[in-house]
Amino acid sequence: MGCSSSRTIAEGKKEKIRRPKTWKHPQPISSAELTQMREEFWDTAPHYGGKKEIWDALRAAAEEEDLSLAQTILESAGVIVQNTDLTICYDEKGSKYELPKYVLRDPSNLIRTK
Repeated sequence: MGCSSSRTIAEGKKEKIRRPKTWKHPQPISSAELTQMREEFWDTAPHYGGKKEIWDALRAAAEEEDLSLAQTILESAGVIVQNTDLTICYDEKGSKYELPKYVLRDPSNLIRTK
């Protein structure tokens, strides 16, 4: 499913995934707060639909530093990537998976503690 501009692995249009563009949280945020936001997202996301296996693959890919390995994870799970930054993906049945930027990339105003 998806629109005609979808970039699907099944169609052979293997575009490399990338990190989302830099983003800024409304106020500076600590690593602990960001981790909590991410955990809450991953804990609740499967309850809004889709398959647990796809959510697990999306999480593994989002947390993987090596983008080529992340892409391999998605391909092996059958994830259809619409946006190369992983913000919108589908499974083979057409279920939509939307990922917020905060699970894909740290904000520019992350408070780094030493």
